[in-house]
Amino acid sequence: MASPLFQLDQLRTLVAVVEAGSLSAGAPQVFLSASAVSEQLRKLEQQAGQSLLLRSKAGVQPTPAGQRLLAWGRQMLALNDEAYRDLHGVPLAGVLRLGVTDYFRPSELSGLLARLQARYPGVSLQVSVLKSGLIEAAYAAGELDVGITLRVMGAGSARTGQLLRREPLQWLAAPGWRPEPGQALRLLALPDSCSLHQFTVGLLQRRRVPYVVALQASGVAGLQSALAAGLGLACLNASAQAPGVQALAAPHGLPALPQAGFWVLPARSGETEFVRQARTLVLADLA
Repeated sequence: MASPLFQLDQLRTLVAVVEAGSLSAGAPQVFLSASAVSEQLRKLEQQAGQSLLLRSKAGVQPTPAGQRLLAWGRQMLALNDEAYRDLHGVPLAGVLRLGVTDYFRPSELSGLLARLQARYPGVSLQVSVLKSGLIEAAYAAGELDVGITLRVMGAGSARTGQLLRREPLQWLAAPGWRPEPGQALRLLALPDSCSLHQFTVGLLQRRRVPYVVALQASGVAGLQSALAAGLGLACLNASAQAPGVQALAAPHGLPALPQAGFWVLPARSGETEFVRQARTLVLADLA
């Protein structure tokens, strides 16, 4: 009978391969040959009792089971690294510039960041809550060390980086709010520079749903307040649902919505060891 314990080196290989996008690209990160990486993943899938990766000419993607094991694996590896540093008297210390989209768990984010600061007192977090496009621009300019952005799954070009979390998109409104028959839909959204605004408007236009942008809020908190006041409806990710706001009850006649993904922008060449370690620990806590 197989041991019920997952091996850390196999989990580290899984994480490296998924983040690199292929077996051949992930192999140098764990100092193994491509054939050794393939063998480690085969053993890990045997241990898990199911397929963990979908392989194609374009690279690899985690299966639903692989995505769950990735989340656990990152936490286990982060705890292993933290324990090593603690026992060897090597505390994690430095300044980490973190950019986070304001769609990311808005009601929980301050608590998550407070918990991170308590766990890693030597890390000085400098957090910027911005639109995804601004995060990508700041990261490209070297103004951020880690960036977390929102992208609609299946929309646009191929994505690079690490998928941190998936959430369904929902049509949200105040309890009891319904679209007025024969009237243009009253859409509430962030400014049109927001990727989710662009996706929602494009979807309604393609489906020939009449709409009017009745309000543009500067951030998610303002959007939540406008929704709770009954001013219209919005397309938002599930964790952006707030008190006084709920998913529109079916049947509502509106287009079905895909999932949204929160992605960590890919590591830059020449990244410091502190940033690499801090990213692993921080993202294990935020996933």
